[in-house]
Amino acid sequence: MAPKKPFLLRLDPQLYDVLARWAADEFRSVNGHIEYLLREAARRAGRWPKGRTGPSPVGSGNEEPERARNDPPKAISERANANLANEDS
Repeated sequence: MAPKKPFLLRLDPQLYDVLARWAADEFRSVNGHIEYLLREAARRAGRWPKGRTGPSPVGSGNEEPERARNDPPKAISERANANLANEDS
């Protein structure tokens, strides 16, 4: 795998919180989820190079969506949501 380019990104704290919760729901790091979202946006806009090697965004072919592969059991999901709610307090 090619090395990744370090990049500083300043975000509104509220946007970061939204991304952190979303990333946790998808079992990704915030950094990994931002990269996933940007790659998916580039693919949808037709800017992701065809034949590009490396990770491809979900939905680019006939693969199963990431969320479907990693959907946690309901009890685990509810416990994670309760933990997030406690962090907000």
